[in-house]
Amino acid sequence: MESKKIAVVQSNYIPWKGYFDLINLVDEFILFDDMQYTRRDWRNRNKIITPDGLLWLTIPVLIKGKYNQKINETRVSEKDWGKKHWETICYYYSKAKYFKNYKQYFEELFMDSKVEFLSLINFNFITLINKLLGIKTKISWSSEYNLVGDKTKRLIDLCKQANATEYISGPLAKSYIQEGFFSEENIKLIWMDYTGYPEYKQLYPPFEHGVSIIDLIFNEGPEATRYMKSFHP
Repeated sequence: MESKKIAVVQSNYIPWKGYFDLINLVDEFILFDDMQYTRRDWRNRNKIITPDGLLWLTIPVLIKGKYNQKINETRVSEKDWGKKHWETICYYYSKAKYFKNYKQYFEELFMDSKVEFLSLINFNFITLINKLLGIKTKISWSSEYNLVGDKTKRLIDLCKQANATEYISGPLAKSYIQEGFFSEENIKLIWMDYTGYPEYKQLYPPFEHGVSIIDLIFNEGPEATRYMKSFHP
């Protein structure tokens, strides 16, 4: 069987650089969009750097009474959220070295208020950023597959349906993934390592790794991939 690496992760809003390293390391990246939406998580928010420290950018979503809604069922609650986020980004990043080079790409997405589902908003940003970084990995949705079972068995099911021989997982999944199931199916389980990232020039010290990748793109532009791990095997 031809080798094929996949990863399965919930969609995040303008994710950090490690998220895109994971995408770049696999042949197919599956957005786990039909699992339960989790509050106060990365689905609808991320951080940027300001002179006063870290600032959360949060997409307001409809959650009242929707405790069991899935990620792909979650809708935004305020149509002008993108305009507000973009104004904030412009305020803090307009002096970044490469902001003007990428401004038009991001402005189009932030100012498009017609998209009402969070999953699609995240997908659009992920797709744009992949293009800017030169990542050509296939992006698909877990809802395109027929899944059964608990967390680990659903992942195994996804791997089998996607004809995967290797599965790359984030380290936090060690708390629930049962590794034996993967070896039983002859699927190699690899743990992603998010340590050892080099620092780059940020506008506002002290340096912070765990922020949205837009910080890296606006500050380093075409050199952004030099500060990521997957582009330098």
